[in-house]
This record gives sequence, structure tokens and C-alpha cells, in this order.
Amino acid sequence: MKVSTTKMKKISTLLRPLAKLTCALAASISFITAAQAATGAPEKTNLKFGFIKLTDMADLAVAYENGYFDDEGLTVELEAQANWKVVLDRVISGELDGSHMLLAQPVAANIGYGTPAELVFPFTMTNNTYAITVSNDIWKKMKKNIPVGADGKLVHPISASTLKPVVDAMKDAGKPVNMGVVFPVSTHNMGLRYWLAAGGVNPGLYAPHKGDTLGQINADVMLSVTPPPQMPATMEAGTIQGYAVGEPWNQQAVFRGIGVPVMTVYNNIGDKVFGMRKDFIQKNPNTSVHVVKALIRAAKWLDENNNANRTAAAKIISAAHYVGADYKVIANSMTGVFEYERKDVRPVPDFNTFFRYNASYPHVSDAVWYLTQMRRWGQVPEAKPDGWYMEMGKKAVAPEIYQQAAADLIAEGKMAASDFPDFKTFTGIRKVDETVWIDGVQFDANKPNEYLTKFKIGLKGDEKI
Repeated sequence: MKVSTTKMKKISTLLRPLAKLTCALAASISFITAAQAATGAPEKTNLKFGFIKLTDMADLAVAYENGYFDDEGLTVELEAQANWKVVLDRVISGELDGSHMLLAQPVAANIGYGTPAELVFPFTMTNNTYAITVSNDIWKKMKKNIPVGADGKLVHPISASTLKPVVDAMKDAGKPVNMGVVFPVSTHNMGLRYWLAAGGVNPGLYAPHKGDTLGQINADVMLSVTPPPQMPATMEAGTIQGYAVGEPWNQQAVFRGIGVPVMTVYNNIGDKVFGMRKDFIQKNPNTSVHVVKALIRAAKWLDENNNANRTAAAKIISAAHYVGADYKVIANSMTGVFEYERKDVRPVPDFNTFFRYNASYPHVSDAVWYLTQMRRWGQVPEAKPDGWYMEMGKKAVAPEIYQQAAADLIAEGKMAASDFPDFKTFTGIRKVDETVWIDGVQFDANKPNEYLTKFKIGLKGDEKI
């Protein structure tokens, strides 16, 4: 008898609690399945993980909905969080066992910037997942400065140098340009600052040693914090004239007709990670490996067969309890395309990268890159030797958990050795030509201070405020 898809989904929904109960009972009597044999049964099976309503939380949703957590004997609850500060606080307090997190949150916590804590990430959830959007009014003023290609379309990527005349004119008129970022050490803050500075626009400096945490010292553009889902409404209200944020909130601006994305970020730097307390991993090493196994499978599923599963993924995360945005808005960036001006749809196949290019590996060089940007903008107020950057970067990553998870998946036949780098030689440091963005500057994680000297805007060497 043929059962309809709708009925199958209903049956699946009804059976899921029973399946989870079965897994929990199996774990409670130490029944070790073949899938658990290499690492051992998880020490803790009932887990609560947090996330922010962004498309780059998809690894968690897919691991849950595809039953990958169940396969590892884990009963997982996924819970949306209000903002990144809440995420950080609840992971530190232990209210969450782990969470979708900004890569620099564990990095900053380990050096004592913001809330000091020993946090690590054993898994990188995404690369290249955010964009920069400006209001219609700003777009109208800067558009005339953007070159047009032979095809009659505006040339992308768009440099912030096209925004500079607008910023200068507004400053002269006593009307500063205000833009939103999601958190002081967020990918979006660092990316927006990088883009602005590359175009000759000063995004401002921090002076935490003097009590300044706004980051607006000597700024041409005033940056402030706004939670991701509130970005479009805040811009529509005129409080900000642009923002840097993850999807779907840039595409939402296009669909609502209130703004235009000017840049999709592509710099091969980790964006979001799965963050955990270091002592949680120490107390629950097996659990941690099983969690990462599920997440690796989810990441692979999201990228495999040239993004063939992205339509299904977009439908999954469009649900109200996940991202809660219209499927069409989410699909615009999840399926390998991006819409800039209305109907200006362009292919962006590597926007939202979950697994390919070793994207899911916890690279120590990514942590070092964020530290260089924190130094550049004053969040690290004084000069540090090159060795400090690498030492602090290593404190934030847990590659041994990822490597064990990968070994288990290979042994179980769920993944192939070719899916991963050779861990005998792989250092977790990206090649210098791998991390290059809009200004063409190469990043060498072993020479962070030399890297900083390549920028005209920002602190370097012994400079301080």
C-alpha cells in the first residue's frame, strides 16, 4: 500500500518521541551499539543546545531532523535564544550544553574580553554566511559611484570606496551614517569593519582599558549592536542605515523593499561554530565526540551533490521553531544564488559553506584571524608577540574531538577518509592564499603582526589609544 508523504511525515512525528525514548533507555543500560564502539557510550545523553534564528544554524536542525543525534544515542532539545549575549551567558552558566555561536565568542572569552570563560569549539558550523546591506536612501546615493560591466550590470564585489563620498557628505551635513552589527566580537562586526576600511572608511576604535566599549573612536561610520532578527525593522525605522548580518535578514530587506545587499562575504574564515565549555568536554569526552559526529554528518548532507539537499534544508529551517522566515527568502541564499537589487539574482555557489573545503574543521588560524582584528580595532589594546596569537588561538579550539569523530565515522562506513584532511599532517592552519578578501591582502596565521602592518586603517605594532 502506498502511503502519502503527508501521512509519512505525521507517522514520523508520532514515532520520534518513541525513538528518542528507546535511545535514552539503551544508553541508560550501557548498551553499546556498533556506532558507539570506537568512542564508547556518551556520558550524558540528554542535552540542550541553543541557536539564533539564522540560516547558519542549519547543521543543528538537520542533525536533529535527519536523526543523526538519535543515531549517537543522544536526546537533544534545540532552543532558540534571544541574542548572542544570552547564548554566551547560558553556555557559560551551563544552562546550555552547547550552542550555535560566533567563532570569536570562545576566542574573546579565553583572553578575558567581555565575560571571561574557558570555552572551546570542536566544530565549525559555517563559512561565508553573512552579507552587508544598506538602506534604499544610502543605496541611491552610492549606486552612481559603482562601475557598470559590459553586461550592463553593476560590478560586484562592490567596494566601500563607493560609499565613502556618501559618508563624507553626510558627515559634513552633521548626519552620521549608523550601521548595525550583531555583537562586538561578531564575524559581522569584523567583516563590516574590514570592508569599510578597505574602501577608506574608518569604522572606529575601541578602548576597553579606558572603559570604551562602543568602538566609535575616530569613526566615519557609527556601528552599534542590534540582534539579527531585528535588523530589517530597525533599518526600516531609520535608526540605522545599514547592517552586516547573517541570512535570511539581508534577503528579507530585499523582499520587503527596504534595502539592498552590497556585499556577500567570501573570505574563507569560519563564521559560526558549535561552542561548549571546556570543562563539559573534559567531563563528557564521549558525549562531545558523538555530538560532533552528528554535526559532521549534517554538514556533509548540506553540501553534498552540489547542494542537492539545500531545498529540503531551507524547508526544514523555515519552520517557526527554527528560523521562522518565509521559505522563498531562505532559499534565496541557501540554494546557491543571492538577490541584490530586486530581480538582480546572481550565482553565489559557496555562500553558506558547511563542509566542503574542510569548512567544518575547527581551524586555529581562524581564531588567530579574529584576534588580529580585535587588535586592529583596539579590543586588544596593546601589542602582543606573534606567539601570543597562536597560543590564545589554540585555547579556543578542540580539534582532537573533531578528529576522533571523523575517525569513528570512517570506521563505521558513514564517511570516507577522502572526506577529511590527513590528520597526521594537517595543522589546522589555512594556507596564506586561502584567506584573501576584497583588498587582496593575504593572511599568514604564523605572522599576525606582519599582517596588521598591511592595513592603513587600524592599530598595528606598538600603537595604542
